[in-house]
Amino acid sequence: MGIKEWVVPQDKIFFDLFDRMAATVVSAADLLVEFVENFENVKEQCHRMKEIEHQGDEITHQIYEQLNRTFITPLEPEEISRLASALDDILDYIDGTAQQMYSYGITETDDSMIQLAKLIQLSVVEIEKAVTGIRTIKHPSLIEERCIEVNRLENVADNVLGHAIRDLFKTGDAITIIKLKDIYENLEMATDKCEDVANVLSDIAIRHS
Repeated sequence: MGIKEWVVPQDKIFFDLFDRMAATVVSAADLLVEFVENFENVKEQCHRMKEIEHQGDEITHQIYEQLNRTFITPLEPEEISRLASALDDILDYIDGTAQQMYSYGITETDDSMIQLAKLIQLSVVEIEKAVTGIRTIKHPSLIEERCIEVNRLENVADNVLGHAIRDLFKTGDAITIIKLKDIYENLEMATDKCEDVANVLSDIAIRHS
């Protein structure tokens, strides 16, 4: 590595990687919605999801590798690390829930799963726009608006989860209750992870504006 690479902030590299990671998370959320709305070829769909998750892992690895190699960074190293980790967490929960549905032998999805998947999708679209905004942070209020919307969507997901579990416990099949409760909770957890990303982005926007 030349002296210039050590001294000059590697703005483009980090922001390009974050843009790629956010786009990968959106791809996973899009596939999740497709998956729960058209619950067919489950094994094949899970394989596609796993491939997207692996792509995300590779981008996350590149971010950390670049962080270890770069002397001056465009954001605080802790901010870069937190954002990379939080984005990866969303991807892990999306993929993990899809794999869980296959492992549990779920034969059909329901409205609660579809609602939660769509809330994840809406959340990551907002996150992708906010991630794009941190490249220059010319309009921190716009980033903050995206983050507020992600927080709102997480609250909606909490309500969907509550209703889903209340309805679930009205049924009598204990095994089905356990399986579906796990799936609902993990889908909702993905929206919690979206909120974690929003909080990191909000902190970055405030600190660097």
